[in-house]
Order: sequence, then structure tokens, then C-alpha cells
Amino acid sequence: MQKNMQKFTEIYESLILDRPWLTLALLFILTASIGYYSKDFKLDASGDTLVLENDSALRYYRSISARYGSEDYLVITYSPKKDLFSKTILADLAKLRDQLKTIKRIHSVTTILDVPLINSPPITLSELSKNIRTLESPGTIPGMARKELTTSPFYSNLIISPDGRITALQIKLHREEVWHRLFNKRNSLRELRMGNTLTSEQKKELARVTKKFDEYSDSLLKQERIDIQKIRSIMERHRDKAQLFLGGLPMIIADSMDYIRSDLKLFGLAVLLLLISFLYVAFRKPHWVYLPVLTCGAAGLSMLGILGLLGWRVTVVSSNFISLLLIITMSLTVHLIVRYRELHAAKPDSDQRTLVSETIRSKFLPSFYTAITTMVAFASLIFSDIRPVIDFGWMMVIGISVAFFFTFTLFPAGLVLIKVSQPRKLYDITGTVTRYIANLIEHWKLCVLLGALILAIVSLVGISKLTVENSFINYFRSSTEIHQGMKLIDQKLGGTTPLDIIIDAPASFFREMEEEKNASAEEELYGYPEQGESGIAGSSFWFNSYMLEDVDKIHNYLDSLPETGKVLSISTAMHMLQSLKDGKNLDDFFLSVLFKHLPDEVKQSLFSPYMSEDGNQLRFSVRVIDSDQELKRAELLEKIRNHLIENMGFQPEQIHLTGMLVLYNDVLQSLFSSQIKTLGVVFLAILTMFIVLFRSFKMAVLAILPNILAATTILGIIGLAGIPLDIMTITIAAITIGIAVDDTIHYVHRFQEEYWQDENYWYAIMRCHISIGRAMYYTSMIITVGFSILALSNFIPTIYFGLLTGAAMITALILNLTLLPLLIVLVRPMGKRLKNS
Repeated sequence: MQKNMQKFTEIYESLILDRPWLTLALLFILTASIGYYSKDFKLDASGDTLVLENDSALRYYRSISARYGSEDYLVITYSPKKDLFSKTILADLAKLRDQLKTIKRIHSVTTILDVPLINSPPITLSELSKNIRTLESPGTIPGMARKELTTSPFYSNLIISPDGRITALQIKLHREEVWHRLFNKRNSLRELRMGNTLTSEQKKELARVTKKFDEYSDSLLKQERIDIQKIRSIMERHRDKAQLFLGGLPMIIADSMDYIRSDLKLFGLAVLLLLISFLYVAFRKPHWVYLPVLTCGAAGLSMLGILGLLGWRVTVVSSNFISLLLIITMSLTVHLIVRYRELHAAKPDSDQRTLVSETIRSKFLPSFYTAITTMVAFASLIFSDIRPVIDFGWMMVIGISVAFFFTFTLFPAGLVLIKVSQPRKLYDITGTVTRYIANLIEHWKLCVLLGALILAIVSLVGISKLTVENSFINYFRSSTEIHQGMKLIDQKLGGTTPLDIIIDAPASFFREMEEEKNASAEEELYGYPEQGESGIAGSSFWFNSYMLEDVDKIHNYLDSLPETGKVLSISTAMHMLQSLKDGKNLDDFFLSVLFKHLPDEVKQSLFSPYMSEDGNQLRFSVRVIDSDQELKRAELLEKIRNHLIENMGFQPEQIHLTGMLVLYNDVLQSLFSSQIKTLGVVFLAILTMFIVLFRSFKMAVLAILPNILAATTILGIIGLAGIPLDIMTITIAAITIGIAVDDTIHYVHRFQEEYWQDENYWYAIMRCHISIGRAMYYTSMIITVGFSILALSNFIPTIYFGLLTGAAMITALILNLTLLPLLIVLVRPMGKRLKNS
């Protein structure tokens, strides 16, 4: 092993240190070649990037969306400066609607001007079947229309606020048939691949379809962005008459992609500028600035090229990977800089090649293990079921490998070309601080141990208070249009987050229908709408006077929940149409006649989105108030399910809860579960590597303890502060472990070297604090300052991510400079050198 290592070192030095110009030329060619593919680097903020892959709940959601219609539409809130029903404002609203319709991809625009009215003045069923009256129709009485719209169980709190001051325009986009066809084809092939039944030809077809789907999705997202810009341009023309906000999933996707682009550019550049400033202030030499920056640049460009080559897309989750990569690369180079300066101060007469060689020899192994342990921590993300989180894990694993490669090739090759200068004095303020900490722990041992114990207890209390939530409104700064528009819709127009409750007819009903069908072939029970003399009211489970009473009970229960805003179902339609029979209860005969004679346009608005064609499945469309501070999504879903089963008597298999609220809640619960469960595995893997590296089980255990405490501390802070874990902050534990163990490895590795000089624990610790302690301080400050830049983002989870990760790094630094050395002194894991050795 020793011979192999010696041979590797000789080959390495002959290539890198003896031929630096050749090395730099080859690295330039390699970086340029890989970096060329950065042109294929793509972003993705679509809703599909934040759901579980191959999830049965996701497949069910898509089937329901295909049957009843998608929530994929845009909404413009319109708050007029004058009375909404004044002629001026209605004319402006009509003009806005007509201008929006000129955009090619817009299928329809629904406003208060377009919806059917039945009480302005009241009309009969016969009149309704012949002509649909709207606010623009001749003979409509504006005063009665205002009252009908603001009190209607269907329109109020949906397209108009109950006080009649705010309205909404619903913009429906054309269904992209090509996208759906490619999407379904790709997913069906993926399912075959999961079942290991994919033939070689189907594998090729999957690759072709995936490529076509990605290309079409890119063009579609680009077009959506252009269309949203056009919509905003049209909105600008009407801001003199009203305050307008744009909302809806396509807008959120487009704006989120803009935020990702902004974060990548702004934070990548800001982190780089901060790091340059930090390097110059810390080391006061130009080459200690441009060498690390060149190393970071090569690593960053190469990683962008690798992502472009592999077709991996950066999402909201992985948007900070460039900042992370720069910080980790810089951290590796700083350890080399500090060690070089120590050697230079100790051996001022040594030539440059000797200094660089000794620097690399002393730091290669600990740096290698720090890279491996960091990769292991990020690899824990791979066990998630969420594609962008998995990709983020792989991105960082590959990125750290790239960072390590350039740190030990480009950096030393460049450094060996620089003429050796006079060494600078090392005992600056940083050394004074770390020396003071060493003296502090020597004289205050009990306080340090007691403080660590208190910190552990408080952390466990905080961890017990951790919650997993996903408030979309709180993901964005209050100054952004997304936040303002969603909040207005939430508070004035019935809520933002969609939740669907699907209730099927019981299995016994279908068995009875099958028996009746076999008994009498002449009865056509499944026709639509011609179903015998009694029509649909006599053949369906739900659409009859008896079961509609239960429908009303379900609807009223959902509407009574404080967490819900607007609730829509066939109950809404029935209450709206009850006026056609002077407010009396509707019997089965009237229901069948009503359903048969209603215009298709009315059916498409009032019935088709809430009841299946055969009347045997119901959909309750609920919009949840996302800004409700007391909202607990998982508890809400469980409460609804339990009520329908225990209080309403439905069988569990009849009830299906779906929609974006369910999907995102499942994502977070899954991510939380997977991350918490894998933390133990991560610590076990790191402990194993510590044993191999330090060749001491005792030392490995002592080294892992401060890192466990650092990770639990930051999770405890999150719990105590009441910050809900989301798709970004939930990854902090893995990142904290991965980066924090770097300092531990460097400290213990240096301690083992220093100890054998005089076999005195406290002297060795003092020397470690004023040497490697300085490097730990620099790297921790670099990481903390780098992450703090993320506080400038418009995306709130990114802000939390940056500040909390910075706090975790400071915590890890303090524990590695206090608790770790104290534990080493108390346990004394090093033993004594053999006398004859």
C-alpha cells in the first residue's frame, strides 16, 4: 500500500509539478471541451419537477384532470378604482377581455360579462334552453345582475368578491395535444422500464420520445413566457382604471424560472465577488486570489457543461448548486493556501516546488476524505422519490468530484509557476482568536461540556416541534406579483390551492346495476342523456333527489371548514338552478327534464366539471386558503377523510383526495421521511470512513459527535423558530453534515500529526488551533458569507436555506474548536508510542 502510494505521488508530481504548462494546457482543452456543452444547460420550474415520480396519487390526479379539466389556467384579478358595475369599468373589462382573446394560445376568457344569469330578471327553463342571458345581453337589469353575481353560490367568491368590489378573469389556454401525447407515451414506456419489460427497440423509442418531449416542453415553456409577457403588456394598458394582478400555475412557472435564472446569475456572481474580497483581505497576495478564482471558474464551467451534456435541468431545488460548488471548491483551495503559508513560514529557504509538493502531500489525503464524506452526505438525497432532489444529489456528488480534481491539478500547477516570496507573519487576529479558544476550553472544561449537553437537549426539543408544510404564498416575498396576486385571490376570491374530493358510487351499486342489466336487456341503464323514462336521475347513483341530499351535506361540511374557501360541486349548480322551480325541491322527473334541456354551454359550466358522464362519480372542487397561518395540510386531509368515512358512512375505497395540495403534501412527507431515515445511514457511513482514515475507533466516534450535534442543532433551531420544513430547507441536514465534517477531518488529521511531536494533548491542541484552526475559520467564514448572499433572493425557501446553512456552519466551527478537542483530551484515544519504535 505504501509503495503504491509512493508511486502514485511520483507520477502525480512528474505530471503536475514538473510539467505545469503542459498540465494547464491540457486542463484548458478539457475545460473548453466540456464547457462547450454548457450551451445545452436548461432550467425547469414546471409542476412535474415537484411531485413524486411514478406515484399512484400522481397518476390518479392526471386521470381526474383529463376527465374533469385541468387547473392549468391563468387568472387576472381586477380591482377597479370606481364602481365595478359602472359603464366605464364594464366597458374597460370588456376591452381587456377582447384584447386578451387576440393572443393565439388563449382558448377563452371568462368574466362576469360572460357567465349565464337566471335571475336578472328571472327566467324559465324553457327560456334558458333557448337563450343564455349574460350581463351584456339586452334586457339584463344591472342591479339584479349585481345581486345575483355577488350572492350566487357559483359565482360569488369565484369570479367576483362577495362585496362586489373585485372581479377575476379566468384565462383558459388551448390544450396542447402534442404535449399530452408525447407525455403519455413517455410515461407508459417508463412504466415498462420500471417493470423490467422494456425491449431494446422500446428503449430506443423511449430515448426518442423523451428527447422530443423535452424539446417540445422547452418550446412550450418559451412560448408561455412570451404569452405571459403579452398578457402583462395588455394589463398595463388598463392600470389607469384598476389594480391588476396575474396569477395561475403557468405564471408561477414562468416567474419561478426567471427567479432561478436571476439566482444563478446574481448569486453566482455575488458569491464570487465576496470570495475574492475575502481572499484578498485574508491573504493579501494577488495569486491567492486569482488561483482559487480560476479553480472555481474551471470547476463551475465544467459542471455546467456536464449538466448540459447529460440533459439534467436545474430546478428550484437545485438552483443554488453553482453557489455551493464555488463555496466547496474555494474551501478546498483555502486549506491548501493556509498549509502552504505554514510550511513557507517554517521553511523560508525552501524552493517553490518543494513547498507545493509538501503542501499537496500533507493535504491530499484529508482533502480526499473530506470530498468523499461530503459526497456521501449529498448522496443521501438520491434516496428521495422526487426527481429534482435526486438530480440535486447527483449534481453535487459529481460537482464535488470535479472540484477536487481541479483543486489538485489546476491550483498546484499554477502555484508552482509563481516565484517564491518572503513569508508573511501568520499570527494575525485569526490566530489570536483560535489560540484564545484553546485556552478557554482548557480552563473551562465543565462549562463546555455542560453547554454541549444543554445544546443537545434544546435541539431535541426543537426537533420534536418540526413541521412539514408548503405554503405557496409564503414561498415568495410580499413585494412580488406572485405573492400579492395569490394573497388577493386567497382572501377575496375563494382561496388558491386546489383540492379535489372524488367520491365514487359504492361497489354494491354497480353489482345491482349489472344484475338489472342481465335481467332486462331492454333497459339501457348506461345511456347519456337518454336513460329510460326517468333519464339520468333514474340510472345514476348520485344525480337523483335522494342522493343529492347527501351531496348537499358533503358540500356544506367542506364549506364549513375554516381552512377552505370556495367549494364547487353539483350541489352548487342545483342551488343555483332551484329558482327555475320557484325554490322548491327538485324531484327526479324535473331533474331528468332539466338535465336533458339545459344548453350544452350551461352543462359544461355547471355539471361536467363536477360529475361523471354516467352520474356515478362526484368531484368536489375545493380551494384551500393558503395564507391561513393555522393551516395544517396533512391534518386537514386526514380530517376530511375521517369525517366522510366515520360520519357520512362512506367506504374508504369510495373516497379519493387529489389535487396540488395532496401531491405537494405527499412530496414533503416523503422527503421528510426519507431524509430523517437516511441521516442515520449517512452518519454510519461517515463513521466508517473516519475509522479507516484515523485508524482508531475511539477517535472516529469522538469526531462524529460534534457533527451529529451540529446537524441536530440546526434542525432544532428550525423547529423552535417555527419554520416549516419545505422542499429546500429539508435538505439542510444533509448539507450541514457533508460540509461540517470537512473541518473535523482536517482537525483530527492535523492533531494526529502534532500529537506525536511531544505526546502532550494540550500542546498538540494549541498548535492545531493556531494552524489548522485558522484554515477552519477561513473556510467556515467563506461558506457562511457565501450562503448569506442567498438572503437577497425573492424565493423565501432560498433565503431560509442560505441563512440556516450559514448558521449551521458557524455552529459546526464552534463545536469543532471546542467540544471536539475537549473530548479528545478527556478520552485520550492516541495512546503512547512504543519505546523501540
